[in-house]
Amino acid sequence: MKNDNSTPSLDDAPEDIKLAVDLIYLFESNEIPPDVALSALKIVAQDLKAQMNKMNKENPEKQDE
Repeated sequence: MKNDNSTPSLDDAPEDIKLAVDLIYLFESNEIPPDVALSALKIVAQDLKAQMNKMNKENPEKQDE
């Protein structure tokens, strides 16, 4: 059977996909339980949303970028 190289390379993936793969690897290699990982990600998401809101208030002209 011929090896099909149609699988996209991670090098060509969008930055968010690369980060997600890195985070999954970090969780798995450190044997972080999925419930702990999800809880941590919720905290990170809340923090990042707060940072974005703060940035949008400081720079309202950049909201559409």
